[in-house]
Amino acid sequence: MTHLALSRVHFPVTSLGPGRRVGVWFQGCSIRCPGCVSLDTWAMRAPETAVATLLDGLQAIAPEADGLTVSGGEPFDQPEALHALLLGWRTRHQGTVLVYSGYPYETLTPRLAVWNGLIDALITDPLRLDVPQTLPLRGSDNQRFHLFTEAGRSAFTNWDRPQPDAPPSLDVMVDAEAGTVYLAGIPRRGDMTRLAERLAAAGHRLAVTEDKSASACW
Repeated sequence: MTHLALSRVHFPVTSLGPGRRVGVWFQGCSIRCPGCVSLDTWAMRAPETAVATLLDGLQAIAPEADGLTVSGGEPFDQPEALHALLLGWRTRHQGTVLVYSGYPYETLTPRLAVWNGLIDALITDPLRLDVPQTLPLRGSDNQRFHLFTEAGRSAFTNWDRPQPDAPPSLDVMVDAEAGTVYLAGIPRRGDMTRLAERLAAAGHRLAVTEDKSASACW
């Protein structure tokens, strides 16, 4: 049975692709881009979640979802688990699949060649703080959008061009058991730091997972 190191799952996610999507975040990242806003997903952990169990848990919400977005962490650091998740999703749902990776596309090409049809859209390449951020769904404009299927081209073509008038969109996710609030989406540069500062000024304590070592570059 295939297992994965899982960070979190959330539904609905509306800021990482069109419609109401299931969001799955893998835990562990070997790339660790300066400026990343998801430091909590960097640490490597043992793969303790059975992919089959995760898919069973998604079964109830899959009919209400417009698609699946997989991020992290770095999903391709766990290729067997990623493949099992995508294959299982395809047997249960026809919605589009968007996957994020910090690896260059050329590094992933051999694996993607035998994953035909499992991914509709893929965003690749590392976050770079020396590159502008004007394109939707990306932290920097060097990150490339790859559309592999007709469904992907239909759903994501308009997301591969600048949308200067579109306001930033973030989903608020609450883990009541842990007492933790997460924001899903692609914030503008410095948004998380500004949020922390404003909440602190109002008397609230907030810890954010933005890479503070790179904050001067934002």
